[in-house]
Amino acid sequence: MTPSVPEGSRVAPLPPRPEELLLVALGAVPGALLRWLLQADPLANGLGCLVIGIVSGSEPPRRRAMLLVGIGFCGSLTTFSGWILALERALGLGSVSGVALLLLELVAGVLAVLLGRGLAGRLARCRPRLRR
Repeated sequence: MTPSVPEGSRVAPLPPRPEELLLVALGAVPGALLRWLLQADPLANGLGCLVIGIVSGSEPPRRRAMLLVGIGFCGSLTTFSGWILALERALGLGSVSGVALLLLELVAGVLAVLLGRGLAGRLARCRPRLRR
């Protein structure tokens, strides 16, 4: 997550700081291990979408959590390249049901992100009550 640069600006984004790279790396290892243990792309992708929805929906936004969990953990847990490879294979085989299942997984991923963001909002509203 490099800082955004206003459109039309000629200033290059700042390179990631070492502590940011470390957070991403620390999150990536458990994400990759969980993916390997699950051995199920749809489950890994759905779980990753739910988790990134929760992290991205937190108020106020937490940069370190996004680096560690969002980019590191979820980035290595989920796989766009594997999903595209499966889609390409299904298309190559002329498998209408395979393509339909992959598109269903895409819709499920978007819904999981929305669910995660909704859960994050509910947790944020409950948090003050929990502290009392």
